[in-house]
Amino acid sequence: MSSFKNWAIPRTPVDKKSAHLLTLASFAIPILIWCLVSYVPFIWHPQVEITQSGGVSYFKEGSLIDKEVFQTEVDKKISENPQIDITALPQGTPSNPVYLPAPHEVVTALYTAFTTPPKRNSEPWLHESLAHSITIIAWGFFWAMLFGVPLGILAGTYNAASHLIEPFTEFFRYLPAPAFGALAVAIMGIYDAPKITIIFIGTFFQMVLIVATTTRKLNMALIEASLTLGCKGFRMIRRVVLPGILPDLYRDMRILLGWAWTYLIVAELIGTSSGITWFITQQARYKNFDNVFAAILIIGLIGLITDMVLAQIGKRLFPWHTGK
Repeated sequence: MSSFKNWAIPRTPVDKKSAHLLTLASFAIPILIWCLVSYVPFIWHPQVEITQSGGVSYFKEGSLIDKEVFQTEVDKKISENPQIDITALPQGTPSNPVYLPAPHEVVTALYTAFTTPPKRNSEPWLHESLAHSITIIAWGFFWAMLFGVPLGILAGTYNAASHLIEPFTEFFRYLPAPAFGALAVAIMGIYDAPKITIIFIGTFFQMVLIVATTTRKLNMALIEASLTLGCKGFRMIRRVVLPGILPDLYRDMRILLGWAWTYLIVAELIGTSSGITWFITQQARYKNFDNVFAAILIIGLIGLITDMVLAQIGKRLFPWHTGK
């Protein structure tokens, strides 16, 4: 019982059992709410799934009709013929809109999306679309790291570099990356290059500022000691600054990788539709929202698993930073 009291004390560590319980609850609570909304009729079922048309021309079996419209037609039938048999009236069951599938439907779609071939031979499988999206993310993030990390370290180490790099970066980071979509297509064509560019723009400028802030947190005494010993310039950055910030830099890259994923859908809409975005767009067009939810969940799962793997790798690489 005492461990539960610690939950309300600011910045007090919880025991391992409580941590596992709270982690489980963080996923269980949203799923429970989703189940309640999907399976309990009186919570939110604004439509009716028609099981019997009752002579109403536009009531088709299996179609979804708003409750108000359904009730209006039932009342109309009763007013026209007060003696009508109740079994002859339109019949239906409470239902949610097509854009909110139930959890079991999404789970089924999650499985069948990988096992069911595309409707057209020219269309890629879902796993092929995912592989293409991951490639876009990887290249965009790679180029952002290649330029963003060195600039951030320079800005965080030297005040002169900070005044040169950060003012424009601060300005540019407020510009929405998708706004450069048309320009990117005009310069680089309609295929993957503009998509990679959007991922780059969306992460690069944030990366420079975050890495600069992380670099400034390095103990100044280490830099002063290196200068006293004659270690200057890029040698100092390579042998003192970079090793000193590496654990925090690794953590920053994990966070920014998640940031890059948030630009994926917008990036893949530029030029020719491709990757997981193409799959989601196609399924939404045909109102297969169970497949849309499944694809969104896949993106979340890939991101979560990737971050968990990177976190475990970080514990192995920097055991002193985690206190183990």
